[in-house]
Amino acid sequence: MQLIIENSYIIYLIAFFSISYLVGSIPFGLILSNLWGYGDIRKVGSGNIGATNALRTGNKLLAFLVLLLDSLKGYLIITIFTFSNYSENLDAFIFLILFGCVFGHCYPIWLKFRGGKGIATTLGCLIALNFSIGILICLCWLAVCLISKKSSLASLLSISCLPFITFIYYGIYELIFSIMLMLMIYLRHKDNLIRILKSEEPNVFGK
Repeated sequence: MQLIIENSYIIYLIAFFSISYLVGSIPFGLILSNLWGYGDIRKVGSGNIGATNALRTGNKLLAFLVLLLDSLKGYLIITIFTFSNYSENLDAFIFLILFGCVFGHCYPIWLKFRGGKGIATTLGCLIALNFSIGILICLCWLAVCLISKKSSLASLLSISCLPFITFIYYGIYELIFSIMLMLMIYLRHKDNLIRILKSEEPNVFGK
């Protein structure tokens, strides 16, 4: 009986991880930019499908909606899993679902695995997982962005705080997933990081 329960649980996790990936992979930036008449947002600015690049269209409402929806898909998937019977006392599995959702945003199957950079979806997931931690990371991002005027630098520094916070409040498995998440987001920002090191990264609000 125990084996059947364990097998059914593994199947459930695989199914929910797959769902979280598919939800995360919904390219709201691309969808909204087309609906707004801007065409393929991947042909604008940096070519990214996220809110920062949407802002480069000059449409602040579009950028806000992309930010909101990219965050909401993370928030909703974690909220649904948290209230399921399978999530009780299993924070490591919630972090796995979180990783799946952000992975879907960064590497969506619909766009040949070339998606966004994961910050908005990560923040949505974190707010659903632990409101205090999520808001702390958001405030860190906002502070760095306002000071440096560089969204990418704010993203890199704020996500770097996550493993340290996870180490304090959670266990080793959660820490592993948070490090994997951080490294994935760093990988998605590799071009930004190179430009930052060369002092060539543009300001998010323009000059």
